[in-house]
Amino acid sequence: MISLDNVSPGGRVAVAMSGGVDSSVAAALMVEAGYQVVGITLQLYDHGQMINKKGACCAGQDIYDARTVADRLNFPHYVLDYESIFRQSVIDDFVESYMHGETPVPCIRCNQRVKFRDLLTTARDLGAEALVTGHYVQRFANSDKAQLHRAVDHNRDQSYFLFATTQEQLDYLRFPLGGMAKAETRDHARRFGLAISEKPDSQDICFVPSGGYASLVAKLKPGALDPGDIVDLQGVVLGQHQGIINFTIGQRRGLGVSAAEPLYVISLEPEAKRVVVGPYEALAKPKVFVKEVNWLADPKLFEQAYPYQVKIRSTHQPVAATIQALENHRAQVIFAAPEYGVSSGQACVFFDNDRVLGGGWICAEA
Repeated sequence: MISLDNVSPGGRVAVAMSGGVDSSVAAALMVEAGYQVVGITLQLYDHGQMINKKGACCAGQDIYDARTVADRLNFPHYVLDYESIFRQSVIDDFVESYMHGETPVPCIRCNQRVKFRDLLTTARDLGAEALVTGHYVQRFANSDKAQLHRAVDHNRDQSYFLFATTQEQLDYLRFPLGGMAKAETRDHARRFGLAISEKPDSQDICFVPSGGYASLVAKLKPGALDPGDIVDLQGVVLGQHQGIINFTIGQRRGLGVSAAEPLYVISLEPEAKRVVVGPYEALAKPKVFVKEVNWLADPKLFEQAYPYQVKIRSTHQPVAATIQALENHRAQVIFAAPEYGVSSGQACVFFDNDRVLGGGWICAEA
């Protein structure tokens, strides 16, 4: 049976419920452990627009599923309308990032600006001693401050998406699934008799369940599909495109130009509406600069460049790099070996083996 550190036996805990298997099992484990559970779901979409869209979360069907779990396990469940906040803080940011030639990670922004920030406030208002989520990460408490670590199952690890969690938030959060594999979570769902035990995981960006983000950006931002030139590294025009939002750094397929050797998207120039292509070796980056750094370790440790590991995409394993803290919440990351396909707008997360040290957003300039 799972127990939470620094939470009173039988004390009140809030559980962030998305309507999926993971958060539902987290809630059920808390009930089983004897805590007073309060479920909270954020409605991020209009019910009528999103209820039948496969792959979406925090919409009609998922809200219904969360409420069904709460009813079965007999604890109160609240739904908070966050459509306006989500639109401003996540969707608008996503659109603007693509318009600036970046590759955003909206799930991180959602955790940072919507879910954790406001859910924590609500949980405290409800008298909860902790906020529990279904994320696959581990939290270790010591005599000083809580630490964030990768999940035991690295294939399910979600620490990359939680690097922006502040120390204050981490001290209040709990992650009961971080020590188990997904198969074990589903076994618990079946054991508890939850109707969502076989519900599939969300695969796409939640507000673009079809994966067609370009059409969403074009709909919300006139001019997003303005044509422009595709050029090589010397500026020679090789062809035309129908909007830079259709391209990402490192892309090879679908460029619409032919050459004697394979070409990749090397950079995007939104002001000139140009897509720059070149050979694979041109993608190599020896270092990157990172902005809006959130430290989960003492920044003084990074005043001199020190070897750790970093992760520049959610699907990649951490690689060796030195990290040096700079002023104004920035950092310089020098890779032990050049990295390929590095894109502004992606997160760069810092690790010391399994411990998350912090991270920030890759930017084009220092």
